[in-house]
This record gives sequence, C-alpha cells and structure tokens, in this order.
Amino acid sequence: MSNDQADPLVNRDTPIPVVSITNHDDPSAPRTPNAGDGSSKRLSASKLKEKLESLGDNIGKPDSPNRVSDRLFTMLLSQVLPSQDYDDHVQVKDRRSRQYVDRPSFSLPVMSGNFRRFNARIGVAFIFENRLIRLFSWRQPTQTLSFLFVYTFICVEPTLLVVLPLAACLFFIMVPAFLARHPPPPTHLPTDLYPLSGPPIAGARTIKPAPELSKDFFRNMRDLQNSMEDFSRLHDAVLAFVTPLTNFSNEALSSILYLILLFTSCLLFITAHLIPWRFVFLFLGHAVTISGHPFMQDLLISQTSTTLISEREHEARGFLLGLSKTDIELETTPETREVEIFELQYRALHDEQGEYEPQIFSPSPYAPLSPSRVAGDRPKGTPFFEDVQPPRGWRWSDKKWTLDLLSREWVEERCVTGVEVEMEGERWVTDLHYEALSESENGSGRKDQKKEKEKLKKRAVKEKEEREKEREVLRRAWEGSVPSRKGEWRRRRWVRGVERVPVTNTVE
Repeated sequence: MSNDQADPLVNRDTPIPVVSITNHDDPSAPRTPNAGDGSSKRLSASKLKEKLESLGDNIGKPDSPNRVSDRLFTMLLSQVLPSQDYDDHVQVKDRRSRQYVDRPSFSLPVMSGNFRRFNARIGVAFIFENRLIRLFSWRQPTQTLSFLFVYTFICVEPTLLVVLPLAACLFFIMVPAFLARHPPPPTHLPTDLYPLSGPPIAGARTIKPAPELSKDFFRNMRDLQNSMEDFSRLHDAVLAFVTPLTNFSNEALSSILYLILLFTSCLLFITAHLIPWRFVFLFLGHAVTISGHPFMQDLLISQTSTTLISEREHEARGFLLGLSKTDIELETTPETREVEIFELQYRALHDEQGEYEPQIFSPSPYAPLSPSRVAGDRPKGTPFFEDVQPPRGWRWSDKKWTLDLLSREWVEERCVTGVEVEMEGERWVTDLHYEALSESENGSGRKDQKKEKEKLKKRAVKEKEEREKEREVLRRAWEGSVPSRKGEWRRRRWVRGVERVPVTNTVE
C-alpha cells in the first residue's frame, strides 16, 4: 500500500498559529498580550523550529527532530509542573490488577513523549468540534436544516438511531475513501460522466499522525490549548452556579432544593412512562439548534434580553429563598453532649497514714488493670482543672464541673475490679492492695489451706482452687467483710456539658 495519499487529520479552517513568548520581567504584564504589545515576541512555527535547530547546532552536534521536540516539551512541562512535591502519602497499589501495577509512574520524558504522540493524533477531535460549531452556528443553512430533518426522524422513530452509526461510516468514511481511489479526470465539461468503473487510478488514502514541529502539529497544539481554556471556563461556570445551591452554605435554600429534587424524582419514577419523550427531545433539539442562528444570537445578547434573563433568574432565586424561609425550619438548638474527666490522687504504698495528694486530671480512670497501668506508663492529662479544654468543635454549655455522685455505676460500666467505692462523701474510688488481702485471708484459713494442699496433688487442681480463692477474696473485700489496705491511686469522676459550635460561612 502506497503512502502517497497519507495525510494527517488537522483543523485547517483557521490561520496558522504563532507562538507568543511573553516577557515575564514585568510583573504587571498581562498573561495574554495583544499582537501589538511590545512586551511579547511572536514566532511562527517554522521560525521556532529553526531557532530550536540552531540551538542544537550551537551546543555541538545537530539534534534530530525528535530530540528538538523533546527539548521543547521538556521546557514547556518544566514551566507547568510545580516546584514542590505535594504527594506526601504513597498510594497503595492494588495487587489484584496487573494492569494498574504495570503502568509506569510519572516521568518527565514519558510525559513529553506521550504528549507529542497524543498531540499528533488529536486532530480528528478538533475537526469534529469545528464541524459541530459550523453546523450549529448556521454557517451553511442547508447543512443545519438537513441535520434538523435527520434529528426529527430519529426523535419520531428512535429505532433509526441504530442506523445512524452505519450510515455515518458509509457516507463519511467509505465513500470518501472510494472517491480518493477513483478521482474524476481533469475536465471542464459538466456533461462528462464520473468514471466509477475500471481500475483505481490513485493510491488508497491513509491517515498518519501530524509530523512533529510541522504546521499541522502546531495547529493541534493551538486547538488543544483553546480546548483546555474552554473546559476550565465551563467547569468554573458550572461550579459557580451549582455549588452555592447544593453545598448547604445556605441550609434553608439547599434543603428546599433537596426536597424539590426528591419529590420530582419520586414523581418521575411513577409517571415517566406517561411523558411523550419523543416530542420533548424533538422540541429541545430544535430549540437548541435554532438558538444558534445569528438572528437568535443577536436577540439573546441584546440588552433587553440580558436584563430580562437576569430579572427572571433573580425572581427564581427569590422564590426559592422565600419558600425556604416559609416552609423550612432548621434546628437552632445545638447538639449537646456530656464529657468527663477523672481527678487522680496518689499516695505511696508504704505511707499508710499519709494523705493522698492531687496529681493530675486525666481522661481515663487509670484503673488497676488498664493497659497503660499494666505497661507501667504514667497517667496522661493536665495538673489543673482550668487547663481542661472541650473537644475540638465543641464549647462548654455548663458553667462549671459537677461531681458524679454515682461512682458505682461508672465502675460497673467499665468493669473496673480491685477497687473500693465510696457510696457517700467525696465518692472516691480507691485501689485495693492485693497482697494485704491475700495475707489476711491466708491467716484466717491457713489450716484449711494446708489440709487442702496436702490432699491436692495435681497442678491443675491447685490453680483452680487459687483462682476461686482470689475471686472470693475480692467479693468479700467489695462487701466490706474483710479489712482492706488501700492502694496507691484513687480517682473520682467529674462531668460537664458541651455543645457543638456552629460553623458560620464567611463570604469573601
């Protein structure tokens, strides 16, 4: 197959683009200078190519076109990429997907090469975009009217939609390819018949990527640049319109809109089959196409139309705001919770006659069998009551702390063992010294234990009896029938109410 008919698909309806190099020395210079602005230089694609090739000659050995383009795109990407790496967290790869694992990580040379390959082949998308613009802007009214007829047939009979891709393949791909192999002979006589028979007199037409640093290549770069700008503007416009209505910055307005959408969804779920969708799409398609006519465009952008649209939009927003204020009643009482703090006091184990001294206010009771206590860690907290702060996003609703008089309840809820609970007074929950209790119990029942130990010979039975004895000692210590020795730590619980802090929106 001959490549004489190979030609890249590029949008050539507009003039050849030029490259604008802005002088960044002046901070006040505009980002997109005009053609007559002295702060910028304008280079055509061919001149830029010569500059880059001369740059390679000055360095030493002349560079190939690929190396010149690599240098160009590396320079462009170095200006686009950030100077810092903001990806602090490494994403865990999904080992189940070999396709994801095998994909290369970010690399500047790979990015440059992929961009060049993408830019050389993206012309077909811009051709399609340009033809859509020409179609809906009524550049050739016959084409637009033909589109309306086809669209009308599809809306009236939607089953014709499956024929549309096949017809497009026939008339826009295969027929032009056949005409390229059987071109008409050069003649000025309109009566000559077109030679459809006989052998082909031209090579088959193929499509190739646009050569790098060619005019078509820079046309694609121009269209890609403009498409990115169009997408950015559309993205910002959609967000500016949708976000204030749906992000609950105005909770009443977003709530009424949520209810309207919910009611509409439920209604459509039931009655969607009753709506004549063919005529709805037919009307919408004709309305959109007719709105692109130059007369309609002049009418829509006139001062009267702009003012009327602004007034209607303002009225619609005012109606929604009034409806939200009338029917939506938001909860004004903030959410409340109760927080706790434990006052811990310490006394040395050997100082039985001494007084407990204040140590710390901790969020945990520092129970005898707590993990931090078993690990030998000191309790964490603050030494002063005034330093205790509410949780983040909350504020105090009570003026002061209140002592929890139901100490036994929180002890039982946490399954705290080995402590003595005061049912009256200051409600201290004090540790019990296990060794003292064991010795006291052993003194009263030493004879019985000796007899039992002489009879019990198996190790498993001994361990079982010891566990039962320990549980009995703790039970009797809880009931107060055995004299106990207080341990090192004691604590009591304080509570205080908090309420959630409402977040107010700041309008910039």
